[in-house]
Amino acid sequence: MAQAKIQARMTESSTAKFNRTLSMADRSGRLLESLDQLEVRVEALREAASAMEQERESILEMLQSIQTGQEMRNICAGEKEELELTANRLMGRTLSVEISVGTIRNPQQEEALRKATFIIDELVKKILDDMDSGHKRLMALHAACVTEASPVPIDQKFQALVIGCALEDQKKIKRRLETLLRNVENAEKSIKIMDHQKLEEPKSNGCQ
Repeated sequence: MAQAKIQARMTESSTAKFNRTLSMADRSGRLLESLDQLEVRVEALREAASAMEQERESILEMLQSIQTGQEMRNICAGEKEELELTANRLMGRTLSVEISVGTIRNPQQEEALRKATFIIDELVKKILDDMDSGHKRLMALHAACVTEASPVPIDQKFQALVIGCALEDQKKIKRRLETLLRNVENAEKSIKIMDHQKLEEPKSNGCQ
């Protein structure tokens, strides 16, 4: 009789422990499922913030292009002043929007990003002194960031640095170089147009 009671208690204890284990596993599974769902939302949040960051950069670039473009120079003073005020107002409102998407990096990626950024920063300083040479150098750096075949020689050292950066930083480096290329190309076009107008001025005045 006593032996039967002991056996029954052991069975109850074992069953209770088994049920408790299942319950813990069930709770753990639900928590894991919740975390998986949150991970999807976190990635969606980062992607949305990154898209907003790119949109901000695009708007600023377009505003700068309008402010420095040939069309703005060809407008009469009164209308030009009004347009510049509007452009400056939009620029200020755009700059007031602050978006930051942090990137997790290991020490090697931090160092690669620092070196790549330094190379671009130094090139930007030199472009004003020699735009033609700077343009070619920019194209070489940009070629190091794309997978398709490039019509210009690739800067192998810069490419190695970019590959060593975090994926998000690689995308940002490429976007920055693309923006710089567009700005330089637009500046070159403006210079050519202005120079052409100067050459045309004597003819329009009846001079030979």
